[in-house]
Amino acid sequence: MSTDRPHTAGPMETDPSPDPTRDAVVRERLAEETATANAIYGIIVSSAVMASVHGQSVLQLAVAVLITLVVYWAAERFAHVMGRRIVSSPHLTPAQLRRHLGNGWELVSASFLPLAVLLVAGLLGTTVSTAVLAALICATVLLSAAGWRVGRQAGLTRRSRLLSAMCSGAFGGAMILLKSLLH
Repeated sequence: MSTDRPHTAGPMETDPSPDPTRDAVVRERLAEETATANAIYGIIVSSAVMASVHGQSVLQLAVAVLITLVVYWAAERFAHVMGRRIVSSPHLTPAQLRRHLGNGWELVSASFLPLAVLLVAGLLGTTVSTAVLAALICATVLLSAAGWRVGRQAGLTRRSRLLSAMCSGAFGGAMILLKSLLH
């Protein structure tokens, strides 16, 4: 059966030829998505630790936050490596293992600014509670900014970006509320 119209792929048909440019863009977007998610997760976890730990000095609290985040990062990386070994191959090359273990560090590094605020506030002579509040406010601002950025990159309207920022910042607000209820 012949027609004058060219055939176009239907919804169930795919182009079997690989497109290296498209694949690279997809990998880059996935890496950015993962890095953003890890950073948001790290800020929320560090805020939860700061809000819930009692009776420590600012320095002890900062160390507790860092240790907690490194443990979370290590557990997350271990889970990904094990999952990769189950799904893809039981044998990973040293280069593949290094690449897997090098990912996800945003979970830890995203907490550096709130921790710096915590330490600087402590050095300025504030109480531990006030230093934690300052760090939690910083974390809330970072979460709100992440929500705005995600909304902007998704092409949302200004109103929807504001809602995205508010929802993200609500996690920080919840940590401030948690801190006030626990202390």
